[in-house]
Amino acid sequence: MRRVRAAVTREPGAPFALRDVELEDPRPREVLVRMRAVGVCHTDLGIQATWPRQLTPMVFGHEGAGRVEAVGAEVKGLAPGDPVCLTFASCGACPQCVAGHPAYCDSARDLNLSGGRGDGTTTLRLDGAPLHGGFFGQSSFATYAVVHQRGVVKVPAGLPDTVTAPLGCGGQTGAGTVLNRLRPEPGTSLVVLGAGGVGLSALMAAVAVGCDPVVAVDPVASRRALAVELGARAALPPGDELVQALRDLTGGGAHHVVDTTGRPEMLHRAVAALRPRGELAFLGLGGEVTFDMMRLMTKGVRVHGVMEGDSDPGRFIPELIDLHRRGLFPVERLITTFPFEEIGTAVAAMRDKSAVKPVLTFT
Repeated sequence: MRRVRAAVTREPGAPFALRDVELEDPRPREVLVRMRAVGVCHTDLGIQATWPRQLTPMVFGHEGAGRVEAVGAEVKGLAPGDPVCLTFASCGACPQCVAGHPAYCDSARDLNLSGGRGDGTTTLRLDGAPLHGGFFGQSSFATYAVVHQRGVVKVPAGLPDTVTAPLGCGGQTGAGTVLNRLRPEPGTSLVVLGAGGVGLSALMAAVAVGCDPVVAVDPVASRRALAVELGARAALPPGDELVQALRDLTGGGAHHVVDTTGRPEMLHRAVAALRPRGELAFLGLGGEVTFDMMRLMTKGVRVHGVMEGDSDPGRFIPELIDLHRRGLFPVERLITTFPFEEIGTAVAAMRDKSAVKPVLTFT
């Protein structure tokens, strides 16, 4: 056991409170990582608000970056001192993992959303009692984390940890939806609904592969301006005239729409803005939505639900890093840094939309 500092949520929706907690040593297939940076994601906030009371107190955080401190006896390819990006956990053995689609792992819920390792145990203790964790296989709102080995990706030395951190979820979710699932041809049109961290990651990926036009939609003027700076031909506010404006900009309808909002009214507008045989990918947290089946059929619309960008992180995160090195994925443009001790301020900046991607840093 080692003493670490963690942001603890006492009950669903409660503020993050910094506490001294105990962390177990890694098991044979686990890795101990010292955090250097961690992104704050809407998923942290959305799930925290609805997290089951019986799984609290809880430590969230799932966009960690740092240095390997120790490895379990069966871990291969990692050594103390290695810089790493943390991402979601997967089993590596089920049909989806073997096929290269670990985001749909048969054990995904147990490994990422059970409040522990998946076997009923947790790596953390608070005041001598079990403290739930293992969020996305990591719980990286802490100075150290014990992480499932398949959620650790070695990254090049010299890459800033603040750049590495968002790649583990938001970066790969947005970019992967474009590059892994939609796979647009150069010159095809792509619309992104929601210009937060995930949406702008999708936008940068679309620009990188030559989509034209790329259009962003967001109610916040500063985010629309950033979208244009990142390569969008236009950025529009949502409103009653949105569908016609998108159809005009895309020559009769978009080839692809990526929705990050999870809002039913935006999904309906997305379908209306598509051209025949267009594709809609949705990846925002949301509830139920209904569609006119005849409209989908007569337009030949293809609908994709996408988790984690349908990414195999060990392969895809290095691809994103290469795009960043070539200047095609400037994720640092999205980032505002905060000390870990100011996690409450970072969360407020995300909620009031003054920060696109808050990233917490550790001394």
